[in-house]
Amino acid sequence: MARIRQRRKPVAEMNVVPYIDVMLVLLVIFMVTAPMLNQGVKVDLPKVSSEALPQDNDKQVLTISIKADKTYYWNLGSEVDTQKQTNKALTLPEMTKAVTAIMGESRRQGKQVQVFIRGDKAVDYGAVMAAMGGLQQAGVGNVGLITEAP
Repeated sequence: MARIRQRRKPVAEMNVVPYIDVMLVLLVIFMVTAPMLNQGVKVDLPKVSSEALPQDNDKQVLTISIKADKTYYWNLGSEVDTQKQTNKALTLPEMTKAVTAIMGESRRQGKQVQVFIRGDKAVDYGAVMAAMGGLQQAGVGNVGLITEAP
């Protein structure tokens, strides 16, 4: 007996199952690698003038200046003053201790203090961030950065 062979007609539909598998593998790869791409980005910021920070006239203003030799100067007054200096500290712990005392005295008097940091352009970013960490230890919640117009 001879076998009768049935011829199958060619299927004109595309089999998309392998494409779906490839798509899901690529999706997992992108989901795993995307958070790793945001760890460090080099940014060259343009030099532009910025808007002035709003000042509350009922608050005292503490202006902290960091010089190139990493010494700290500050002035406590009714407005931002970058020219005067009322006190200075040679190290970060001394500055933190002094700011803690200023903040404690202001709380006792019922006054709020706005804190602004002004850093010399020769001071490295780490010194400014260390000063901000010291201010956080001293109980300062908000800090403004002072820049000069180009």
